[in-house]
Amino acid sequence: MADIFREIDEEVRRDKAAAFWNRYGNWLIGLAVLVVAGMGAWQYWLHRENQASQAMGARLEAALKSSRDGNASEAETILKELVATAPAGYRQIARFRLAAETAKGDAAAGAAAFDALANDTGLEPLYRDLARLRAGMLRVDLVPFPELRTTLEPLATPQGVWRHSAREMLGIAAMKANLFEDAGRWFDAIVTDPQVPQVLRQRTELYLALVRGGPVETRN
Repeated sequence: MADIFREIDEEVRRDKAAAFWNRYGNWLIGLAVLVVAGMGAWQYWLHRENQASQAMGARLEAALKSSRDGNASEAETILKELVATAPAGYRQIARFRLAAETAKGDAAAGAAAFDALANDTGLEPLYRDLARLRAGMLRVDLVPFPELRTTLEPLATPQGVWRHSAREMLGIAAMKANLFEDAGRWFDAIVTDPQVPQVLRQRTELYLALVRGGPVETRN
């Protein structure tokens, strides 16, 4: 008797499965085809993206090589092309490199190019601050110390990511302006920071030795 009920139960399940397939089979086949096609399209898109990324990387490397070889014109041409056509990541790198390349021939123009990056609200704050730092570094020999301090001091706070470099530039600029007390304050901030890189700490100790010596007097 149990076997009879089992056979009946299996027959009912087969009938339900057949009815379900007759009703939805074509939809299921269509869905399967769409899934397979979608996976194929996704793989193809990833392949094309990888190819494009490799091509952009090769162009960026070509620009860097041209720069290293002293061919500034070719480097700038490639970097401008990347700024105009590259995806966001490569475009950002190209903009920074182009600003640096510009600064090699004209520090003021390079600083202005970094200013444009610093004022670009589409960039993350970290990179905007880096652009401010690079612009300030280029202006150490171009502008009075108070003007440079306005730019770099906000980057030199204890929580600033770029504080070490900002403090070093502020100290150097103050020393060049014969503001040895200000210079000593910035250099002290470097050497007392527990997170300062050892190489910078050693370099700053040399700066402090110059600061302690004060202005060099010359005799006619």
